[in-house]
Amino acid sequence: MYRPETVACHGIQIPAFPEFSRFMPEHREFIRSRAFEFNPMSCEYNFANLFVWQDACRLSWTVYRDRVLVYDGLEHSAFMPLGPEILPEGLADLSCDMKKSGLSGNFCLAGREYIEKFPEIEKYYRVTEDPDHAEYIYETEKLSVLAGVKLHKKRNLISQFKRLWPDFKICMLDKNYFARALELCTKMMNRHRPSLATLDQEFCAIKKAFDNFDELELQGLVLLVENRVAAFCIFSLSGPMVYDIQFEKSDPDFKGAAQVINQETARYLCGRCRFLNREQDLGIKGLRQAKMSYEPFRLITPYNLMFIA
Repeated sequence: MYRPETVACHGIQIPAFPEFSRFMPEHREFIRSRAFEFNPMSCEYNFANLFVWQDACRLSWTVYRDRVLVYDGLEHSAFMPLGPEILPEGLADLSCDMKKSGLSGNFCLAGREYIEKFPEIEKYYRVTEDPDHAEYIYETEKLSVLAGVKLHKKRNLISQFKRLWPDFKICMLDKNYFARALELCTKMMNRHRPSLATLDQEFCAIKKAFDNFDELELQGLVLLVENRVAAFCIFSLSGPMVYDIQFEKSDPDFKGAAQVINQETARYLCGRCRFLNREQDLGIKGLRQAKMSYEPFRLITPYNLMFIA
């Protein structure tokens, strides 16, 4: 079994395999620096996401041979290691070490490029595509202007909203709006009673984001109509050219609010990043249609690796 060495960074002790840790605010700089250095496009490596979803998904992390290793205790699978590229033989060694520690040796979030570069991966793993967790990447400028025939309906909905509520306001999301934003989340949950477990988990994740907003370096916008929160969005820098849209909620009582907050977010971030990662559709048909209707620049489809050696 791999024997760990003591790992420290800027005076902060970092867990070394086989020891795992919860995500703590003091881990942010270490993990984010790795994400920026190795630039995975996946939103799953965004520290804010790891932090706010760790309870719902039973996430924990460690360092294995200079690579960040995240383990999903709910799915019993590890994320592909974040760090220097690991050869299939080395990945299989890690799977063996994980199994000796009582974990599965399986991985998720393997990229198509990795699978194509190392076809011998199938000696060690059963490889399956995971389209429900494909991530939608958009060009920020394109979402900010919504030009073209295919986006005509989006522009119409925005125009309708502005005619109905001409005095709307767009403000930076801060603690003054957190309570009202959570009220909107509760309202949306109540419309889906009995509530789906995923909605309950998302509510907890959003609350955790608000409770740690500054520490996680989150940002956001809020759409106000007569002092009511019609929509809000939470986002953060995920890579050198990418912002991740962590959460976006809109009140269906305000027709067009979803399209307005989407465009205003892109306008705010235009010039700050080239791409927006609007995350996955989780196989939800309506969500998939909505995301596709905005004409994504790219879909990043991950692969799962089931250890067979």
